[in-house]
Amino acid sequence: MAESLRRLTHKETCRVLQEKLERWHKDYHINSCDQNLTRCCEIMELNSMIQGQLFTILNQTCQEGGHYAGVEIIKSRLLPWLGSCFSSPAPGRSFETTSSLLQESFEKDRMLRELANSRSHDIQQLEKELNATRLELSFVKQDLAEAQSALEDTKAKSATTLLAAEDEIVQLKADLKASQAKEECALINLERMNEYEQKLQTLKDEIAVLGAQKSVLQRKLARSRSPSPISARSRSPSPLSKRSFSPGRARLTNASRHACLVERFSDIYSQERLNAQTLLRSYIDDLEMVQRIIYIAAVESFQAAKRAFRQFKIRVRKTLSLSHSGCESLEDMVMDYIIRQEDLYDVQSSVSEVIRAMNINPKISFPPEVDFIMISGLIRELCRVAFSMQTLDPPLDISFGTDGELFSEYKYRHSYDSEFTAPLVAYHVWPALMEEDSVIVKGEAVTRRGALWSHRSRSRSRSRSRSRSPSPLSRSGGYSRHVPARSRSPSPLRNGSPSKWAYSELRRSWL
Repeated sequence: MAESLRRLTHKETCRVLQEKLERWHKDYHINSCDQNLTRCCEIMELNSMIQGQLFTILNQTCQEGGHYAGVEIIKSRLLPWLGSCFSSPAPGRSFETTSSLLQESFEKDRMLRELANSRSHDIQQLEKELNATRLELSFVKQDLAEAQSALEDTKAKSATTLLAAEDEIVQLKADLKASQAKEECALINLERMNEYEQKLQTLKDEIAVLGAQKSVLQRKLARSRSPSPISARSRSPSPLSKRSFSPGRARLTNASRHACLVERFSDIYSQERLNAQTLLRSYIDDLEMVQRIIYIAAVESFQAAKRAFRQFKIRVRKTLSLSHSGCESLEDMVMDYIIRQEDLYDVQSSVSEVIRAMNINPKISFPPEVDFIMISGLIRELCRVAFSMQTLDPPLDISFGTDGELFSEYKYRHSYDSEFTAPLVAYHVWPALMEEDSVIVKGEAVTRRGALWSHRSRSRSRSRSRSRSPSPLSRSGGYSRHVPARSRSPSPLRNGSPSKWAYSELRRSWL
């Protein structure tokens, strides 16, 4: 039966029948009656052939199903169809129905074939895609295996590298400790060498100075054996008797010393000045008077340090001129020596001089229990800085300021309690640091309206109050180092105040 169906489909009888029908329909009105009948007979022959084959297939199908197979289908479909075909009174209508049924059957077969073809085509495409996906999956699995093997290799290499790095770090730490120990030993040796060199240079300089003094003394003894003023002065202690100098260092260290001294001056303003101001405020309630005292202390410290520097320079020049020789000028040797031996500066005498000047200054008024020894630390630091500033080239100095002068933005900055629109300076808080005509560090001043009139009225009142107070000078005309007569009155110190006890101890050590 399957073989009969295959032969029926491969003979293309149905397709030929359909084509003949289409051509006949197209040429029906053109053909003659004989031609139309001939075409109709041909189609009937083809149809009979197809029907015969179909009946053969029907018979075989029934035989394959068994003795009673297909009885119901034959009764319900084949016999009624056969009856309608042979006994129908309207053969034209049955022919049209048969044609339409054949057409529908053909169309359905064609659609089934197309669906089968498309389905088979889709299945083939899916199989191709499935094969491609399987191929890609195999490639991905291969790449994954390669990546995993590479990862294992990297892990092994990283572990080896980490172990090597740890060993190297341990070795480097050991080398670092060894190098640090060597460096410390080298620094200790270097410090010892520097100390030995300094001691050696000091001994050489002392030998040179002693040789020069010896030659001078021998010439003086040769000239006259009677004592002279020069020999008497030569027996006085000389600042060069136990100190050395190294010519040429002043110019080499000028820039670095300049920067250090400027920074130290700023530190004194921000630290020591505020400490002294806090200490004075525990005795004096007037902030203006406290700031005036500190400003006058700064000005007097610079003046005293400059005077001490000039005297010290004269003594050094006089001593070095006796043994001066070589291409270097005497002034350079003097400055080099002063720079190296700044600790020979008698700062205590300058502090005493500043305190004496402040005690007789008419611009400051203070309670009887106040003694300026309590701010001697500030004065000492200012004197040292001012003395060192005189060794620079050019030297540094503070600006000259007077109460009631026109305020200069170039020299000063306003204090926090100033009247910023006032043009005149009421009083100064801190002097400006100058290098010739240039301002290195700005000072601080208080500006207020009516500053000149206020300054004059205060000056008159203070001069009247000081004319009634006892004179700080002693009977012989000199100034006594002890506290002035106004401070000998009973002191209204409060018991238990730490600042007062500290002041008393400082005053006792001073006296």
